[in-house]
Amino acid sequence: MHTSDLSIVIPFYNEFDNVALLFSRLTPVVNSLALDCEIICVDDGSTDNTLSALISARKNDPRIRIIRLSRNFGKEAAITAGLQAASKQHVLLMDGDLQHPPELLPDMLRIQANGIDVVFGLRRSRKTDGRLRSTLTAIFYRILSITSEISIPANAGDFRLMSRRVVDALNSLPEQDRFMKGLYAWVGYSQQAIVYDVETRPSGVSKWSFSNLFIYAWNGIISFSAMPLRIWSVIGACVAMLALSYAIWIGITTVLYGRDVPGYATLAVAIFFLGGLQLLSIGVLGEYVAHIFRETKRRPQFVVEKEIGFEGKK
Repeated sequence: MHTSDLSIVIPFYNEFDNVALLFSRLTPVVNSLALDCEIICVDDGSTDNTLSALISARKNDPRIRIIRLSRNFGKEAAITAGLQAASKQHVLLMDGDLQHPPELLPDMLRIQANGIDVVFGLRRSRKTDGRLRSTLTAIFYRILSITSEISIPANAGDFRLMSRRVVDALNSLPEQDRFMKGLYAWVGYSQQAIVYDVETRPSGVSKWSFSNLFIYAWNGIISFSAMPLRIWSVIGACVAMLALSYAIWIGITTVLYGRDVPGYATLAVAIFFLGGLQLLSIGVLGEYVAHIFRETKRRPQFVVEKEIGFEGKK
């Protein structure tokens, strides 16, 4: 295996219209470099003709290898499948919707040649996301930076070039609920950013709805921080101190001014308030328990339906 070996991992989900456009830009870039290259395309259970488009692309370029998952397991699982199949010394991870410019690959390789293990793309702006999504994303990264036990770069996604030892480290991690942005940072090694502009999707729409993004963000927080549990411990302690202070105040006023008749409204508000806090804290605890439950089942992260182009590679 040569030091110039390169694996390109691209997850796809319902990207039929973008497949030909992607390879029309990626193939010239790869051909311009003296690389022994493989292009691993992971079809994450697409329901359109993405698989047939990938098979057609392979007829023109035998370097393309295809992994078809048995259903839609999610982008994190598709990325994991691709990284596990990648066999070269350098691994480029990018999306199949052309928002990650393949023309940036030569610059990323030059940076990595200086001994950098991970060259990750850093978005210059989020103007393609819309104002609401951009605002919510900024809030998420702010919360993550405060609560996370490791430093996770904001606006850095899956577009990155990694050395073999980084990929091996990622593949060795056994966890099932994989928050890849956190795992990239967790494995460490030398990392350097390269700024790029996110391009507008030539076709289709993002598969990430607001509900999916919220679930993804919450999973990232509980995967890399125990802060939500600690917050509710602090809240519980504060409420207990307030209750104790109120009890002391009631005792003092009763001794000084006689028996005081409490109002039902005050009692009802206190009960509902404390009950709400208890249910909310139990819900946060339940999320961590559910996370532990999924991990202990040890189910595979994905199931492969078929592989094309890997004959003699395993």
